[in-house]
Parts: sequence; C-alpha cells; structure tokens
Amino acid sequence: DYQVQDVADMTDEELEALMNNPAIIRNRAKIFATRANAQAFLQVQAHYGSFDAYLWSFVDGKTMVNDIPDYSQAPAKTPLSEKLSKDLKKRGLKFTGPVAVLSFLQAAGLVDDHENDCEWKGN
Repeated sequence: DYQVQDVADMTDEELEALMNNPAIIRNRAKIFATRANAQAFLQVQAHYGSFDAYLWSFVDGKTMVNDIPDYSQAPAKTPLSEKLSKDLKKRGLKFTGPVAVLSFLQAAGLVDDHENDCEWKGN
C-alpha cells in the first residue's frame, strides 16, 4: 500500500519499474503523472487543510442536485467540471479533464446526477 507521500517521492527509476507491472495500465505518461498528481495533491492539501475542503469549496459545501429527467440526456461535462478541471491542471495535476472530473464529483457525492424519479435522488 502506497501513501500519497510515497508516490510523491518516487524516483524516475521506481516509476520506470512500474512499466513491467501487468496489474496496472502501463502508459509511461500516466505512470509519471501519478507522481506529479501526488505532489500537486499534497500542495493543495497544505494550502486548504485537506483535499476534501478544496473540492467542497467548488460547491459551497453542499451537494449539487441537478435536474436530470432522463439520464441519457445528462451531460458528460458541466461548467463545474470544466472549472475544477482547469483549476486542477493549473495546480499541476494531469489527466484531469472535465469528463473524468465530473465522474469523480458524482462518485464522491459532490454532484447528484441521479434521474429525477430515482429513489436515491437527493440522498
């Protein structure tokens, strides 16, 4: 098990060795991005007190419950995910495009994009 600091401190040689690990995606750019992301994550954490506080600052501390009458019409990205993606990239994080960021926001509970008639809506 790696901690964020462990990843942030990895050497180029350690990252290169991961290219031989069949259990992970062996894309050099993505492997090296993990170190850059860990370093940027730690900087955000130091500045905001936690990465959690940083993220919730984008939604004023409240889950955004969106009007989704039909999930097939839900957007793949939103102004919020574009704003957060841009800020993450400005802070040095990589592979954090607005589509991936929206998926993360949904999974983390910052954005509720359940269909309006879903029993989980607003919970």
